Amino acid sequence: MGNELRIAMWSGPRNISTAMLRAWGNRPDTFVCDEPLYAYYLLKTGLSHPGRDEILAHHETDWRRVVNWLSGPIPQGRRIFFQNHMAHHLLPEIDRGWLAGLRHFLLIRHPAEMLTSLIKVIPCPRVEDTGLSQQVEILELIRRETGREPPVIDSRDVLTDPPRLLRLLCEALEVKFTEAMLTWPPGRRETDGIWAPHWYAAVERSTGFEPYRPKNEIVPPEFEGVLNDCLRHYDVLHARRLG
Repeated sequence: MGNELRIAMWSGPRNISTAMLRAWGNRPDTFVCDEPLYAYYLLKTGLSHPGRDEILAHHETDWRRVVNWLSGPIPQGRRIFFQNHMAHHLLPEIDRGWLAGLRHFLLIRHPAEMLTSLIKVIPCPRVEDTGLSQQVEILELIRRETGREPPVIDSRDVLTDPPRLLRLLCEALEVKFTEAMLTWPPGRRETDGIWAPHWYAAVERSTGFEPYRPKNEIVPPEFEGVLNDCLRHYDVLHARRLG
């Protein structure tokens, strides 16, 4: 591997993962990829997400080929390969052995804020659609295999003080922080998934991390059970967060 470094960010939906993708993609030493296991996830689960047919036609649906690419030479001769993963895309049958060659961190968001946003796109979300249980699994797996816990960052903390949290994250990942991670040009990227029109309108207008603003929306009563299950996983992760 030499001086090369592969970093996997494991997030859930309706978080600031695409903004984090912009931050890392603005580094001159980094190549980024966007949810590389999404097409396989849709094919295997049969879920009807926005743009499903286009995603399956445009992106690789064989997880083995995806993993080989993620573990292979870093594109464009860059030193860092930053991979934006949704934790729930790591389905049980996907081999975990390749994870040993990467560094990892977890990006979390309070479930109440996540769910009120998610139900606008996926009307009946399940706990497994939030990625929180899978994030706990990944944390335990990496800790067991390496003896070290992957860093955990909360989106609220990032948006409250981006320079501080990104410095802490880079330090934990043993990567030099650069101010280039704090701002970026607006617009779409070639590295964005083809699903961008359904999900990325806000980040395409952005030029940096927006300030944190509390949400006043209430999780509907019919999702109270899902919320409570999510909170149990979130509390485990939140207790370990940087900052």
